[in-house]
Amino acid sequence: MIVRMWEARAEPYGVTDLITWVCDTALPEFEHDPMHLASEVFSSTDHRVVVISKWRSNPRPLPEPPPTLLARPAHSWDFTQVDR
Repeated sequence: MIVRMWEARAEPYGVTDLITWVCDTALPEFEHDPMHLASEVFSSTDHRVVVISKWRSNPRPLPEPPPTLLARPAHSWDFTQVDR
């Protein structure tokens, strides 16, 4: 399994709109993908939005959010579970 963490910092006025965009536009684009297992969306008090998505393999990227909502470009990282 691969876990992708996607993070974007919203403009202070745009955090609610960014969350809406993630939930209503970005996630539905790949939730039907058979490699996609699950996604969760989080927000912080400093206007960050984080999506944690779990994939069987080959994670798909989220589309680019509307630039007017962002304080800086979004970033993503892939993780694999560590056996211990």
